[in-house]
Amino acid sequence: MHIMEGFLPTPWWQIWFAVSIPVILYGIHKLNKLVKEKREILPLLAVAGAFVFVLSSLKLPSVTGSCSHPTGTGIAAIMFGPAISAVLGTIVLIYQALFLAHGGLTTLGANVFSMGIVGPVVAYLVYKAGMKANLNFYLAVFLATAFGDWATYITTSVELALAFPAGGALTLAGFMSSFGKFATIFAVTQLPLAVMEGAVSALLFKYVINVKSDILVEMKVIEDKVVKKLRGISA
Repeated sequence: MHIMEGFLPTPWWQIWFAVSIPVILYGIHKLNKLVKEKREILPLLAVAGAFVFVLSSLKLPSVTGSCSHPTGTGIAAIMFGPAISAVLGTIVLIYQALFLAHGGLTTLGANVFSMGIVGPVVAYLVYKAGMKANLNFYLAVFLATAFGDWATYITTSVELALAFPAGGALTLAGFMSSFGKFATIFAVTQLPLAVMEGAVSALLFKYVINVKSDILVEMKVIEDKVVKKLRGISA
């Protein structure tokens, strides 16, 4: 749901930068602290970052000035929390804007807010709620990443509707009219893409559980008894 370079007018692109920057700075602080304490998580960080990059690069034409694609940030939020996920998302978005003409630098704040902040927060909360409700781990991952993806596209629709309300004036009626149009167009591609992302994320976690479950347990992403159950190991 990258908004293209130069598409958002003043003051909206500045507003989204002002909202996103404090979260990114906090995420950098959290990331530095985590890396100093647990150097062994670096390969997992690399996998999460690569996952975000690959999925979010698979763009499809959608709303004018934007596009539809999976996000990948939900899986980072489950592993490392929303703040660190925002940092990974920002790195990916900068690289895509500079080298792939995907998104933009002036719209970076808006894209970070939707894909790097709101989506991961929703994914993290859904995952925690799912585990608290004793859902199957893979089902919790599926729901978290799918809902995180949908939250991203809804947020992008809000950003576009605020910048381009129907009638030209920012009124509740104008905003709601534009939001409905943007969200409806996004939904055609984004609803199935989110389901696909949920399935792929669950499969990726299945791999991580098999090779690096000890790190996930140490980081309190998943309990050891759940890992043993998933592996079919008797307690």
